[in-house]
Amino acid sequence: MIKVKIDGKEYRVKPGITILQVARENDIYIPTLCDDPRLEPYGGCRLCIVQIKGMPRPVTACTTPVTDGMEITTTNEYIEGLRKTIVELILSDHPNDCMVCEKAGDCSLQELAYFYGIRTNPYYGERRRYTTKDNNPFIERDMEKCILCGKCVRVCSEVQGVGAIEIAYRGFTAKVTPPFEKDLNCEFCGQCVSICPTGALMGKSSLGKGRQKDVKKIETVCPYCGCGCNMTLHVLRNEVIRVSSRPDNFHEGWLCVKGRFGFEFINSPDRLKRPLIRVKPRDKNSKELPVPDLNDFREASWDEALDLIANKLREIKDKYGPDAIAGLSSARCTNEENYIFQKFFRAVIGTNNIDHCARY
Repeated sequence: MIKVKIDGKEYRVKPGITILQVARENDIYIPTLCDDPRLEPYGGCRLCIVQIKGMPRPVTACTTPVTDGMEITTTNEYIEGLRKTIVELILSDHPNDCMVCEKAGDCSLQELAYFYGIRTNPYYGERRRYTTKDNNPFIERDMEKCILCGKCVRVCSEVQGVGAIEIAYRGFTAKVTPPFEKDLNCEFCGQCVSICPTGALMGKSSLGKGRQKDVKKIETVCPYCGCGCNMTLHVLRNEVIRVSSRPDNFHEGWLCVKGRFGFEFINSPDRLKRPLIRVKPRDKNSKELPVPDLNDFREASWDEALDLIANKLREIKDKYGPDAIAGLSSARCTNEENYIFQKFFRAVIGTNNIDHCARY
């Protein structure tokens, strides 16, 4: 352990970690737009600048490792003045449409503008404008709101290992783009959406359905596979409008395309909410599978439905033998439920005809 002094207070810390890491571990606020603890340090936004005794100019806290005896100043009038200027410069190339922005209330840039009391911008001039929209099916890319923090590029490369996007060109013309400026065509995991600090990246399925006010957050577990990833459902007017995930879980808040965008089945009007029993018999001579028609079924209680299933299984087993029955399990069930399912078929029914949808 080494000793460092931050804002006049001494701390014992591990050698090799950055100033920003020390500040976070000790609940010392340093603003940042480009840093995320799950990604490698980048030093792009320059908002985390601090002063170190003996150094002639401020340095970025996210890329500067601590050394023994280092004396650090995280805030004073000079530093806050520099940070305010940086935010103003970012805003000078940013659309002023917070009133209708999907990210309002959850935007890091908006919070910094509020914190520094920026109501007007002293820097005027040409602003980047993009008229062409990306036609990919999942992610809304509003590049005029991009602040070039590089988070989306880094998470795509460092976490997903895909590298579907990169910062192209230089200077004023620099922008995040897929190869050859074509429409985004990737795994659509949505990690870039979850990590974007502004409204530059949003899920298309969530657009116009609600922002932060009156949104209820419900913690649950992703039903699509056996990994058990944490999910936070954002619910407004009894409808799921988007899905996020907390980073303090074993999967660090990362989700796949199904977990992040495959939630619309919850609100589907065709979703079954209670057991149904067929009242209209099938045409046994037809070689084609019948198209389901709710008029061919009636609602039933769970007890009635389970009794009917048990009786039918018993009849088939007695008449044709246990191997006339097969079971197909689901990845949306838990591991324990799938274990019970296969145990039921092997020990009770007496067959090994078991399969699982995730095997294919």
